[in-house]
Amino acid sequence: MKALTDAHVGEVVKVRKNTAQDSLKERLLALGLTNGADIEILRKGPKNNLTVYNIRGAMIALRGEEARLIEIY
Repeated sequence: MKALTDAHVGEVVKVRKNTAQDSLKERLLALGLTNGADIEILRKGPKNNLTVYNIRGAMIALRGEEARLIEIY
């Protein structure tokens, strides 16, 4: 499976599955990371640790360990 961290800047991907647990899963769902949601990768931070995404019109920054829990296609 391909994770959100595998996507490149400028790419638009869709969420396949949110594999996070407990409160992190709830937070990601509240940010709009639901199945089928479009995500545009806007820019990557230093050392690719922090990445900015456009999710449903909002710019959201996620750490690599959070983005790895989102499966995409």
